[in-house]
Amino acid sequence: MIPTVVWGTGNVGRAAIRAVVAHPMLRLVAVLVSNPAKVGKDAGELSGLGRRLGVAATDDVDAVLSGAPRAVVYAASGDVRMDGALDDISRAVRAGAVVVTPSVYGMYDCTNAPAEIRDVLLESVEAGGGSLFVSGVDPGWANDVLPLLVSGLGSDIDAVRCQEIFDYSTYDQEEAVRQLIGMGHPLDYQPLMLAEGIPTMVWGGQLRMMARALGVELDGIEETLERRPLETSVVTDTMGEFPAGTQGAVRFEVQGVVAGEPRIVIEHVTRIHATCAPDWPAPPDGGAGAHRVIIEGRPRIEVTVEATDEGENRAAGGNATAAGRLVNAIDWLVEAEPGLFDALDVPLRPAVGRLGKK
Repeated sequence: MIPTVVWGTGNVGRAAIRAVVAHPMLRLVAVLVSNPAKVGKDAGELSGLGRRLGVAATDDVDAVLSGAPRAVVYAASGDVRMDGALDDISRAVRAGAVVVTPSVYGMYDCTNAPAEIRDVLLESVEAGGGSLFVSGVDPGWANDVLPLLVSGLGSDIDAVRCQEIFDYSTYDQEEAVRQLIGMGHPLDYQPLMLAEGIPTMVWGGQLRMMARALGVELDGIEETLERRPLETSVVTDTMGEFPAGTQGAVRFEVQGVVAGEPRIVIEHVTRIHATCAPDWPAPPDGGAGAHRVIIEGRPRIEVTVEATDEGENRAAGGNATAAGRLVNAIDWLVEAEPGLFDALDVPLRPAVGRLGKK
């Protein structure tokens, strides 16, 4: 079995622990945390499994990496600490581990990754013999393997559209929802995630990767943005009040332009309450969230994925699919040569050995 470490126990890390424990070829050997209150707690408690796993969380990175784990699931956030996340990941790769993570946006498309990130990671690969695979849900499988798979069911393709449609009051990360995305702030507030160029930084790699797979050249990448205020104040179960007049919904597109037309599009429709922007796209069942791929062409194909976890929560379900994509790639990466990998390299495979298992 492959000795595996989970680094971080937040929204993705909790799901990663569960995915490692479920995998018949992986063995959880350590859990790394940064919160002193979590040190010493059992991994089963931190992951919500409801049973002890006999692995106590630690904040001693040196001790864990000196044990030469074969794989590391790096689930610590990189949203506002990109340099710190890159340092951590480079360190684990240099220690010889296969590292899987959603935390470095620039590495979703290895071919076109920024040189200042790629070169650091390549040096770590060469020095330690480890590997890296960066993926997730969106950016991740909802913008790469799923649309590319579905595109192969058609004959003529006019456009590919990937949508994330979510009620963010279900998302267990209030700081990101309020500060990074701007929910509950006046419309003159500039959220980081909506600043010009940031969506392209996050999702541009996905567009370039899809274009590469589809055999087309992008003329460029363009962005669109719409914001809507709440007409009345709303109170959410998880985050409290969002006043009338403040940002209640956001819709943006990151468009891959081919021959002068937006042919490959990643679209986000995000609300803090279902009553805001009711004319914008919504999940087909009226639920709190979904990922959808639309292939415009002949035939027109539409596929919607709805995932739930942790008490029927759609946001938690999405996080669990991100963790699953990463964790389920580990055994393939262990057999491959050391290097940097993206979604076009790493296959999405059946869950062998897990049907009906607890």
